[in-house]
Amino acid sequence: MDRLKELIKYKGFQVAPAELEALLLTHADIADAAVIPKPDAEAGEIPKASVVVKPGATITEAAIIDFVGAHVSPQKRVREVEFIDAIPKSAAGKILRRILADKERAKVT
Repeated sequence: MDRLKELIKYKGFQVAPAELEALLLTHADIADAAVIPKPDAEAGEIPKASVVVKPGATITEAAIIDFVGAHVSPQKRVREVEFIDAIPKSAAGKILRRILADKERAKVT
C-alpha cells in the first residue's frame, strides 16, 4: 500500500519514483537521488528530483533533465531538479520521501 501512495500522477499517467531514481544513479556525476511529486496546477503532480552530486563533479539541472529525458517516455521526464547535501534515509536505508515532500510543501505555502 505504501508504494501506491508514492506514485506520481502526472496528467493521468502514473510515474514510479523508484524507476527514475535507479536511472539517475546510473549517471557518473550523481552520488544519490530521490524523486518526489511536486504539486502542479496544470499536470496535477510533476516529478522532482533531489540529487546529491559526487565530490568534484559539475552537472547542471538542464543536463540531468536531458539525461533522464533521453531514457524514458515523455510523461516520466523529471521536470525539476534540486541539489542537496544528503538524501534522508531510514536506518534500513530506505529513502524517506515524506521528509523531502514535506519540505517541498512548506516552500509552496
